[in-house]
Amino acid sequence: RPPTLVLYDGQVRSACGLGQAAMGPFYCPGDEKLYIDLAFFRDLKTRFGAPGDFAQAYVISHEVGHHVQKLLGISDQVTALQERARSQEQANALSVRLELQADCFAGVYGNFNQQYLDPGDLEEGLRAAAAIGDDMIQKQAQGYVAPESWTHGSAEMRVRWFRQGLQSGDPATCDTFKAQKL
Repeated sequence: RPPTLVLYDGQVRSACGLGQAAMGPFYCPGDEKLYIDLAFFRDLKTRFGAPGDFAQAYVISHEVGHHVQKLLGISDQVTALQERARSQEQANALSVRLELQADCFAGVYGNFNQQYLDPGDLEEGLRAAAAIGDDMIQKQAQGYVAPESWTHGSAEMRVRWFRQGLQSGDPATCDTFKAQKL
């Protein structure tokens, strides 16, 4: 099933509750919609230094990756594991693997559409992946990095898994749950 794309500015109601600009883009499995706050695209360009149409395509395809995870049952499996986690740190580690897999799926999308890309597009996507790593956001927001609180992965991890999908073009290479190195 294809997901629905919802563009909003400020806040929006979803089956997952109220979405606000501070949350950034998100996928809601309850209504199978991707919610993209247009303010995030402005922030991607100005605050994170990652402008460009393919930087935006990376963000959207990452959220589509979450839809694919839902359809494959991966999201439900991770939620069940998180509910049994012994600590918030353990639950966060599962979230990181889920997010990195969505990054890899976004790379598969990029590989599939290479014939439509302009020179520099892939670099825009890679720059966006790096810019929104948990380490980069934490450094900017609080001045220090706390890896135990990460939910999406570091800049290096996000770039690595996005690049994995870009180079392979194969979703089977995106199993972050069996990977030794993230």
